[in-house]
Amino acid sequence: MNIRIDRIITRGGDSGQTALGDGTRVDKSCPRIEALGTVDEANATIGVLRLHVPPASPLDATLARVQSLLFDIGGMLCVPETESPETDPSAGTSDNFRGGDAAVAFIEQATEQLRARQEPLRSFVLPAGTPGAAHAHLAR
Repeated sequence: MNIRIDRIITRGGDSGQTALGDGTRVDKSCPRIEALGTVDEANATIGVLRLHVPPASPLDATLARVQSLLFDIGGMLCVPETESPETDPSAGTSDNFRGGDAAVAFIEQATEQLRARQEPLRSFVLPAGTPGAAHAHLAR
């Protein structure tokens, strides 16, 4: 599928509303838009973190997959559901997410593998040190 985005500034949101993927107008303050922004920010932060990871390393591949999953979640958030939980029990659940439970299991497994490699913490860790460490703290 070819996607072409000709403009990123539309001025369509100047009145305090923005359009969802299906053209529906919603307030910029609605929880869906807040969630979209949070998912987008997490994805961008992981992208910055990847600058500090060797390309084509297992960690880079894991982070790239997480970014892809976040992109899918953003896509789901930008299109309103056509069914409600009353008419479709899976509406709004991971059953409608392309990655589903397998995506959640992937993230949990990757997190556990990384945790197993570190020494047990004996105190809280301040977000500092190298640029890569600081970006990892931001991305967590």
